[in-house]
Amino acid sequence: MLESRAIAAEPLIRAENLAKHFPVTRGLFVSRTTGHVKAVDGVSFTIGRQETLGLVGESGCGKTTTSRLLLRLEEPTAGRVLLDGQDVHALRGAELSRYHTRVQAVFQDPWSSLNPRLRVRDTIAEALVVNRRVTRAGRLERVEEVLHQVGLPLSAAARYPHEFSGGQRQRIALASALAAKPELIVLDEPVSALDVSIRAQIMNLLKDLQAQQELSFLLVAHNLATVRYIAHRTAVMYLGRIVEHADTESLYRRPLHPYTKALFAAALPADPDAPRDDMILTGEVPSPIDPPSGCHFHPRCPFAMEQCSRVAPELKAVAPEHVVSCHLY
Repeated sequence: MLESRAIAAEPLIRAENLAKHFPVTRGLFVSRTTGHVKAVDGVSFTIGRQETLGLVGESGCGKTTTSRLLLRLEEPTAGRVLLDGQDVHALRGAELSRYHTRVQAVFQDPWSSLNPRLRVRDTIAEALVVNRRVTRAGRLERVEEVLHQVGLPLSAAARYPHEFSGGQRQRIALASALAAKPELIVLDEPVSALDVSIRAQIMNLLKDLQAQQELSFLLVAHNLATVRYIAHRTAVMYLGRIVEHADTESLYRRPLHPYTKALFAAALPADPDAPRDDMILTGEVPSPIDPPSGCHFHPRCPFAMEQCSRVAPELKAVAPEHVVSCHLY
């Protein structure tokens, strides 16, 4: 498990009231907007230097959209993302190229995230070709360096992705992200497509690389055990909003929000014989097109009060570095 650590006063990256609403249109020849999918709806967080923030929640809660906003793959409807105080969606030209070297990504599926027509050396060197002015000799030297860092032989550089296993492909994807010497890597379900026997190797590799190269990670994951092992802090999302955010060990030992408790109760326990305080949720996840008023979780919450359907709770600090959005607190 990770020990608690002090958070740097000035974070590397900051999301402020971030929102992304996708229009819903109808009509074949003349389309009209009939509503919006509120994929991300007012999310704020920070990621410090050499720190990992875990983002967890059910499918469709907005985790991946949040990560795409950080990567500039989506434009925000509202709010902003700041890297060292600069609005990343306002960057242009050389500043934008520099941003793409500082922020990289590793995606979920190692079978489809690599170009099957490119040799491994060309895949890894692509970020250097696009965003950095590096000589051919310099590119080859950097390829060999990152292959060594992720535990692959130098002979891998001349081979194609189909010649590798899933775990090896994810190492190649990680090497590609490392090539430009980034400061932040967005990890979108980096081990979920791998065999259980390989997951621990990749997770340990990520921790080692973070310590050696002072990397920051945004870890988007379903697997709560993965998040607990890697993340220093964890944010829980439900229907586009963060409902609880805390130091990872504090959150796992004492979850406060009813949704967080239900999410943890649904995970398989490490000790099947240990006593459990299970909380079973009723009903379906509401539509993000027309989310419930007040607290989005109140239709499924066993502790819902009258005000929960009227007033959206704000994130409030209930302990040092532990905030929760719930009228119970």
